[in-house]
Amino acid sequence: MNTNIRILSPCGMLGYGFPEQSFLRGMEYELHGIVVDAGSTDAGPHKLGAGVSIVSKRAVKKDLDIVISHGVPRQIPIIIGSAGGSGAKKHVNWTLEIIREILQERSLQAKLSVIWADIPHEEVMQAKQEGRILPLSPNIPALSDEAIRDTNGIVAQMGHEPIVEALHQGADIIVCGRAYDPSPFAAIGIFHGMDPGLSYHLGKILECGALCAEPGTTKDSILGTITADSFLVQSLNPARKCSPTSVAAHTFYEKEHPYILHGPGFTLDLEQCRFEQADEGVVRVTGSRYLPAEKHYVKLEGARQVAYRTFVVAGIRDPILIGKLEEVEDLVKRGAQEYYSDIPESDYSIHFYNYGINGVLGVKETELRRAHEVGVMFEVVAKTQELASSICATVRSTFLHYGYEGRKSTAGNLAFPFAPSDIDFGPVYEFSVYHLMEMTRESFRIEHL
Repeated sequence: MNTNIRILSPCGMLGYGFPEQSFLRGMEYELHGIVVDAGSTDAGPHKLGAGVSIVSKRAVKKDLDIVISHGVPRQIPIIIGSAGGSGAKKHVNWTLEIIREILQERSLQAKLSVIWADIPHEEVMQAKQEGRILPLSPNIPALSDEAIRDTNGIVAQMGHEPIVEALHQGADIIVCGRAYDPSPFAAIGIFHGMDPGLSYHLGKILECGALCAEPGTTKDSILGTITADSFLVQSLNPARKCSPTSVAAHTFYEKEHPYILHGPGFTLDLEQCRFEQADEGVVRVTGSRYLPAEKHYVKLEGARQVAYRTFVVAGIRDPILIGKLEEVEDLVKRGAQEYYSDIPESDYSIHFYNYGINGVLGVKETELRRAHEVGVMFEVVAKTQELASSICATVRSTFLHYGYEGRKSTAGNLAFPFAPSDIDFGPVYEFSVYHLMEMTRESFRIEHL
């Protein structure tokens, strides 16, 4: 077993970008892995449902070119988690094309391994029938046969196990489908025989890049080192420093419980963790505990198309209209509904978002102070794109010329920043599968390319 295992995290999301000089400082160490997370559900279900990436090909290729051109010649394993953003087959293949382009352009050869995260509908249906499917939280309904059938594709968040297996099989570059964010990082430590609790806690820190430093950012590189009884975290950019406070604060990031973190097949208990300044800008963490679960559950994610959207962005400067904006919007909405009285209201919905009043928190806003100007976005979500666009156009024209009480001008109420003002967004998706599935066998297939 190696004494110290070092992992370089280039950035918090593949394609976000990072200073190459920070990355090269990391290359000065003896590295055992370069790992980068590429996925998230933060952007909602659209990327998974539509089969598109979170970031552009240009940005992903720019980041991967730096990683591959320096990592492959040094025989440092490279792991990409949740390839393409959502980790489904289409996203993984998109990432593989970029990697092949880079290898060809750089005249490099590498053993590629893919770990597919796509779960067949039949397997999910069988698990449901056997009572092995649970909602992720109490406000999520039980999974129905209809939701499974309507879902474009279903992925599961893999843990470290298949990634460790791919490392044992000698992969130079491992492209993971949907993965639990810390798992690709934890796999490096576990592969080298290090404590899984320390490995996973470090993975939780590294997967967001330099967000654990001060000032924090996802767009910079960070180095993690696992020892026999602790792990160390340090920034690779002199402009950023890690402190016990910054690393401890990031431990709380995106967690529903202060010190309990559930993952695929385990619980991470961080109650006894200690954060200490080991050196200037270097933080040592101890006490992370990995507790295997009695049943191995993985998170399933799937999206289905439910509607189409058209929206308009405009500005309002008239203080009289701003003072009664919600009242006018309600009248505009009712006017559109009356005009399209032949269309069932269940076929569409109209929404207003008033930035400068309550555009972010909506009805939960507590300070409804009026700005001197307000940005308004209104949308129509409907069964077809034609219906959404037609109703949105009616809402826009009605709102533009609506004669509210006290109005002093007959000119337009709305200032449009560009033309055309109406934007056809296209399909709208929802998470139709957001559940836990008990695993009874290994469902993550490894393929060597």
